[in-house]
Amino acid sequence: MTPEAATALKERAKERIETITLPHRSFKVKTEKMEINIGSGHGLAVIAGPCVIDSPELIDRTAKALAEISQRLGVGIIFKSSYEKDNRGSEKNWRGPMAEEGLRVLANVRKTYGLPVLSDVHRVEDVSQAAEYLDVLQIPAYMCQQTSLVLACGKTGRAINVKKGQFLAPENMDSAVSKLNSVGNKNVLLTERGACFGYNRLVADIRSIPIMQGLGAPVVFDATHIIRLYGISSADPAGGEPRFVPHLTLAAVAAGADALFLETHPDPMSAKCDAASQLNLRYFEKLVRAAMNVRKVIGSPENVGQFEF
Repeated sequence: MTPEAATALKERAKERIETITLPHRSFKVKTEKMEINIGSGHGLAVIAGPCVIDSPELIDRTAKALAEISQRLGVGIIFKSSYEKDNRGSEKNWRGPMAEEGLRVLANVRKTYGLPVLSDVHRVEDVSQAAEYLDVLQIPAYMCQQTSLVLACGKTGRAINVKKGQFLAPENMDSAVSKLNSVGNKNVLLTERGACFGYNRLVADIRSIPIMQGLGAPVVFDATHIIRLYGISSADPAGGEPRFVPHLTLAAVAAGADALFLETHPDPMSAKCDAASQLNLRYFEKLVRAAMNVRKVIGSPENVGQFEF
């Protein structure tokens, strides 16, 4: 946190603050077939797809379904799947097809279905190659404070999604925003994916949504990682609590989230990563429709902190 921001927080702590006024937030990504705007004055959007590229066939099947849902509901969907999953519990676990093959699979999703595509980038040396294929570069939660990676991603000019580390307070994400802004990149999303609650469990602090919005970036809420139970293999059904995904998702929309992050799979327990926590694709449309209805009730994220419902 910058000294100025720390001083501002100390000064605010002396006051009784009853309302929140959010700053303007803007994010845009487009393909030849679709433009998605997230933030002030725009509707709810969704980042969705399988955790990792299990196979080209699985990705095509899921992307086709999500593109059809996007058209039916009139909601912008950014397709997400990792070409490499470096944060695995064992060296024997599937890490993905890796960059050369995986990026081609994602590029085919954009070409065939018109959806913007997003994937994780783990290393500085991978950034330029990923930027050739991806519309959005995602900085993993464990890497959100890695200055060299954040700057390298920002310098590409691509849209950026930074996942908040489980170990960080939401206000401390101003560091990532500042680094990206310093290289001229202001097309940034911040994603809340839970905070450490003791060992092996995460909890959702809904306050993080307006706190991170206060940094000037649209905020995405990821329910499908919060319900993962670490220390248990994701191949074990006991390794996640997907039954709580709708509760967390709708609460986040009611709290004013600008967008949602939902890892989804047509057959979750066959997934090669995060099998226990991904949302079953058959529930995806119902959940997004419900989330859009909650957004209609609050009107806009700005209304929540002003009691204007």
